[in-house]
Amino acid sequence: MARADIPGSGLLDTTVTKEKDLNSHPLLSPVRFLYFYRLKNTKMHIEVLKSKVHRVVVTEASLNYMGSLTLDEKLMEAACMIENEKVQVVNINNGERLETYLITGKRGSGICCLNGPAARKGAVGDIVIVISYASMSFEEAKVFRPKIIFPDEKNRIK
Repeated sequence: MARADIPGSGLLDTTVTKEKDLNSHPLLSPVRFLYFYRLKNTKMHIEVLKSKVHRVVVTEASLNYMGSLTLDEKLMEAACMIENEKVQVVNINNGERLETYLITGKRGSGICCLNGPAARKGAVGDIVIVISYASMSFEEAKVFRPKIIFPDEKNRIK
């Protein structure tokens, strides 16, 4: 037996024994049936890891800046990240997490600069992980493979 909580009916303990009972149950209106039908046939989207720059070293922290994370263009390209993309930055040294967006830094410079308020979440020399996510259907997520890169201690691609 499956329990069916019917929104708006006030009958939270209504029990439906089989799926066909949804259609013939005397307490279920056609509107409630359509609710269950749509719920069953709706494509669910979930957020999954899209790309990650694992263990990049913070090279600068600029408090008097508008905010964001400046990252070497070569690292961004290798990780399939683009300018203005929303990212999560996780600081391994102090456990801080923050969300911001990316600014493209000079190609090959190895720059990883915490800008604005983000500068208070880390210091030069800290090791951080830069993560981006993507929203996709559950079925797409099953076959999607994220792009993960592992730069060396000078923020170069190994």
